[in-house]
Amino acid sequence: MRIGVDTGGTFTDFVILREDGSLESFKLRSNPAAPHEVILEGLRRAGAPAGAELIHGSTVATNAFLERKGARTALITTAGFEDLLEIGRQNRAQLYNLTPGPKALLIPRRLCFGVHERILPDGSVERSPSREELRELKRKLERAGAESAAICCLHAYRNAVNEQRIARALGRGLFLSVSSEVSPEFREYERASTTALNAYVGPLMSRYLKALERRAGMRLWVMQSNGGLLTAAEAGRQAVRTILSGPAGGVRGAAGAARASGFARIIGFDMGGTSTDVSLCDGEPRETLEAALGGFPIRVPMLEIHTVGAGGGSIARVDAGGLLRVGPESAGADPGPACYGRAMLPTVTDAHVVLGRIGARQLAGGEVSIDPERSRRAVSSIARALGLSLEEAAEGILRVADAAMARAIRVVSVERGVDPRGFALAAFGGCGGLHACSLAAGLGMETVLVPAMAGALSALGMLMADRVRDASASALQAEDAEALFRQLEQRARQEAPGARLERFADMRYRGQSYELTVRWDPRGPESAFHAAHEQRYGYANRSRPVEIVQVRVRAVTPVAPPRLVAPASRPRAAEERRRVHVDGRWLEVPALPREAVSTRWADGPALILDAGSTALVPPRWRFRRDRAGAVVINWKR
Repeated sequence: MRIGVDTGGTFTDFVILREDGSLESFKLRSNPAAPHEVILEGLRRAGAPAGAELIHGSTVATNAFLERKGARTALITTAGFEDLLEIGRQNRAQLYNLTPGPKALLIPRRLCFGVHERILPDGSVERSPSREELRELKRKLERAGAESAAICCLHAYRNAVNEQRIARALGRGLFLSVSSEVSPEFREYERASTTALNAYVGPLMSRYLKALERRAGMRLWVMQSNGGLLTAAEAGRQAVRTILSGPAGGVRGAAGAARASGFARIIGFDMGGTSTDVSLCDGEPRETLEAALGGFPIRVPMLEIHTVGAGGGSIARVDAGGLLRVGPESAGADPGPACYGRAMLPTVTDAHVVLGRIGARQLAGGEVSIDPERSRRAVSSIARALGLSLEEAAEGILRVADAAMARAIRVVSVERGVDPRGFALAAFGGCGGLHACSLAAGLGMETVLVPAMAGALSALGMLMADRVRDASASALQAEDAEALFRQLEQRARQEAPGARLERFADMRYRGQSYELTVRWDPRGPESAFHAAHEQRYGYANRSRPVEIVQVRVRAVTPVAPPRLVAPASRPRAAEERRRVHVDGRWLEVPALPREAVSTRWADGPALILDAGSTALVPPRWRFRRDRAGAVVINWKR
């Protein structure tokens, strides 16, 4: 048995792949204070044996950073560079703000320590730290009460000998995050930020994963931000690689489900309870090295995912200027939307309840009951403030949320030089199917795909992920890229015997400040770079010299993914009809369980019901169920 678990802000999703190849899923309410207790409850419910494998998408590292609940961390760097994290880059987050506030610091200045050492840009050692200085450094860290240390010395990406010497001198008792192991790449600020973030969240993540693996009594794998799997021990040491753990599972799940349905070009649209994640997949999901979390750059391979604070739990309000706002604040799992019965916060979910699109026993497969009257009372507060009818206020909440999500889709498509009209919109998450057609219509997209298990697709994606290890080395000033590749591949074969090795390179035109990552072609790597540059920026200068900045090797150990097949059909006589407000009027529409959807085209409007999600097919759209169990929705010309 293999079990995929995605811990979200509102629900924790479970997908079980049993030994006979069958799949099943369910949801439990999340408990942000004790996420492991919900997972253990789900494992008991699944009847997981001791030999099962648990594949986990964790928000522990992300939440520890966002809530500033990480370890007391020190920064150790080359003497004279102690202000590195505070100075950062000259980039201004608010271009026209002449009086920006002070920068938020992950590590206070009093916990930043300099060591007299120096590695030159070519990797030669000009000065090594003395034993006496390192002994004194250890005493300083003990007096400061540091629990963790980020070690980031100048040019350590070329030669790690001084960083390793510092780490040996500090010995045990501290969680050590060493830049030459975490992110061995040039640009000292980004490298230091990544290493510091890893040191800040690493101790908490390591303790959490060790305890979960011990209490679950089974092998634990953790989803990385790049869409591959790490062991629990590796994820504890390199927690920064799990910052987008859950959303990465969704990207993998959407790509795998779309492939099973015959779609190679999709835009993933994952609308959960707290936020919406969008991504673009043109054959394969896109990756990036230019991610940031809360203004702190992270320099490790990650799937390119854009997140906005618009989810089912996003709170609607009227601001001081009389404008309707939705999010980014969320009601989360507790207290949740008004219909959960714990508060009176009007949310996106409540707007759908008011419009008849979510039934009283529909959330989490009927295990979470909702109170439609509370939704009406909550949304009526918005209606009174704006002088609108109840239905107009609910529709307004949804339109404002749609606008934020449409902007997010444009970020990963139009702003990257890609026309979204050539893609299908793969909608998943609890609310994704309710917004997909309206978003697609606004973007000129004609096809919407709602995969099987759409409400738990992130957890399903974790069962589709391969085991992946990434390694990189600086190629600046290096004369032989092939030799660097061979060194990385030798290490990869030792750490992952039998893995498939893939080569990549970060390249740029000489004089440029940033690079593009391309798959390595030894016959002519420049051609791949020119093509990538033309696609991204609209031009390529083939007469200009190209330089290699970084070489990368990825070791992939394939995992057999679950086979997606359509469930057995149920007769149309099983359908119910529901009164739904759509296109400005109330209509009686069929509410069909997914397995009751025909393989032949049928006209909307209709509701498609799943255990963990709902899809709305508006008028002027048609729908059918395909061979993989997905619902395909097309615009009727």
